[in-house]
Amino acid sequence: MQHQPHTAPDPDAPWLEAVMHAAFFLLLGASLARFLIRHPGEPRTPWIIAFSAALALLYVLGPVLGGGPGGPGGTDGPGGTDGPGPSARRFTWLGAVVASWVVLVVLAPSFAWCAVPLFYTGLRTLPARASLVLVTLLTTLVVAAQLRLAEGFDPNLVLAPPAVAAIATAVFVHTQRQAARQRALIDDLIRTRRELAATERREGTLAERQRLSMEIHDTLAQGLSSQQMLLQAADRTWDSDAEAARRHVRTAADIAARGLAEARRFVHDLAPPQFDGGAGLEDALRALAATESTAVSVRFHVEGVSVPLPDRVRSALLRIAQGALANVTEHAAATTVALTLSYLGDQVVLDIADDGRGFDPGAAPAPGGARGHGLPAMRARVRQLGGTLTIESVPGEGTVLSASVPLETP
Repeated sequence: MQHQPHTAPDPDAPWLEAVMHAAFFLLLGASLARFLIRHPGEPRTPWIIAFSAALALLYVLGPVLGGGPGGPGGTDGPGGTDGPGPSARRFTWLGAVVASWVVLVVLAPSFAWCAVPLFYTGLRTLPARASLVLVTLLTTLVVAAQLRLAEGFDPNLVLAPPAVAAIATAVFVHTQRQAARQRALIDDLIRTRRELAATERREGTLAERQRLSMEIHDTLAQGLSSQQMLLQAADRTWDSDAEAARRHVRTAADIAARGLAEARRFVHDLAPPQFDGGAGLEDALRALAATESTAVSVRFHVEGVSVPLPDRVRSALLRIAQGALANVTEHAAATTVALTLSYLGDQVVLDIADDGRGFDPGAAPAPGGARGHGLPAMRARVRQLGGTLTIESVPGEGTVLSASVPLETP
């Protein structure tokens, strides 16, 4: 079954229905009064009164019986259907109303004016073709009734009612179609908005996965790798140099503690713990250099006048430094690393230079290697901040990694 979108009802429909209902009863009462004034005491008078009362009662009970345009069985325009049950009740009710009106018109032609509200009721209640047939029938009866009231043939009475009925029908159908198109457009907009929201949620999920992947690689994975190397070094030197082995074990324990703190931060989505208590990027980098000095000699210094950095910039540069130093420790076989943070007015630059074995930046990374994920993660972090990441390296001559991030102008 095809799903039909739910649309809000027309806010002007109740007002228009109230006007048409009031017009119907006014025309019915005026026609009855005119007949009683001009034809008192005639044999047909009781029948006229009885059919007028029956027509009024049927019209009032329409919404209750599920037949009126404003009731349970109503529709919002030509061509609407609500299923076999409501449609049958609606057609039966409208047939009874029209039949009562036809009898009244035959008995008293002045009741033909009640056809105007019935036009509206038919157009609101029936499908398009059926409503046009009903309008044609009602218009024909109106013309016949007007000719009976006239003293002679009047072309105006023959042509005017069909013209008025055609104009009213055309305007009504056009208005209903415009309303249907507007409802369809609103449904399309709502559906598009929902699809856009779903797409944004999917993109947000993918972006969050990528962010967590970079975070885990730059912190937990690199920390575990450093712990492995330190424990292996401790195992090799335990018999020959127990004190050095203990230092390696203590350093591995410190790295494990930081990894635990990072894992808890992932759970609670907190800021990097290196910035807790108001610590800045310089303090965090200085602490990082002191920690890595047990395996490689890391020198850290600052150039330029320090300025406050946004949290995103501080976090990204710290993660880049962590990843770069982990790569140096694991792959470069370097003895010295220079870690430099430079404030250049409109940008901040982080340089990591080592005297290791170097590599070819244009060569394809080995499958599963640290550089295969670490360098793309660094580039992604810098790119998100509108910056650039450059790598200068030659095999046998060390590596210089530079991350440049623009600063917003106040």
